Amino acid sequence: MIDWTHTLPVVFLVLMGVAMLAYVVLDGYDLGVGMLMHHAAPAEQDMMVASIGPFWDANETWLVLGVGVLLIAFPKAHGMVLGALYLPVALMLVGLVLRGVAFEFRAKDAARQRLWSQVFMGGSFLASAAQGWMLGRYVTGLAEGWGATLFAAAIAVALPAAYVLLGACWLVLKTEGALQQAARGWALRAWWPLVLGLLAVSLATPVVSATVRERWFAMPEFIALLPIPLATATALLGLRWLLQQPQVLGRWCVLPMAAVVAVFLLGGLGLAYSLYPYVVMDRLTVWQAASSTEALAIIAVGCCFAVPAIVGYSIFAYRVFGGKAQPLSYA
Repeated sequence: MIDWTHTLPVVFLVLMGVAMLAYVVLDGYDLGVGMLMHHAAPAEQDMMVASIGPFWDANETWLVLGVGVLLIAFPKAHGMVLGALYLPVALMLVGLVLRGVAFEFRAKDAARQRLWSQVFMGGSFLASAAQGWMLGRYVTGLAEGWGATLFAAAIAVALPAAYVLLGACWLVLKTEGALQQAARGWALRAWWPLVLGLLAVSLATPVVSATVRERWFAMPEFIALLPIPLATATALLGLRWLLQQPQVLGRWCVLPMAAVVAVFLLGGLGLAYSLYPYVVMDRLTVWQAASSTEALAIIAVGCCFAVPAIVGYSIFAYRVFGGKAQPLSYA
């Protein structure tokens, strides 16, 4: 017989984690495209915006789902996390609002298109850096001190670099010609910052968190964890090799995107392994933070309608607007 008091909080923790990871991957590439626009000519910027135009609203829906689950399923953790991260959350929202405004105005205000493109780039970087800072603070359990602050700052730099690589690989997939070739070059240049950032964060994480250190290096947990960094290294090396092949501008154009998404998925799996069973590291377990079983049961009914709708809409959007990007038309 299923013990719902124990099981439902775990189910909602998994749902929240999947929603947040989906947001990071899906909105990550369009944030990356935004940060890459300063490398491109105006005509190329238009095509870059066109490559993300049909998707970016749907991508941000996953953030709403993840934060919504945190709010209603884990209210104690919601108050603790957002209370400690009020400023970076506000900065992230400012960045996302700037992106939304600039996306519309750059298409309709031709006289100031350059200005709105810069606003779009700035909003993309601000949102990405704020997300990195929040992730760093979250991993350390919202700890104070210079060590935790430096760790959060490192991830605030590393996450935008990861998004840039993701965005470049998206452009390899969705564009053609000179822009696609430029995107391959951007991806090759972004590869090293991502690798160095992953190494730095991986080395620093067990230093700033005793819980993570014990989880990673105790036996047999170390053996259970080992496939994740090995698979990540394989995906990164495979990505580098793919980007150097001429076929990546043709029939292999989907493979770099698949490889970098695999890196993100493995990173998410490693993070989940390190944090469980905590919702807030060393402070609140999933069962301590969860709403009552009765409340979770009601919330689960709502999720049975909301989650399939979000998944279905996302699949529909990606199927309808599949293939190479076409110029946007606002006629």
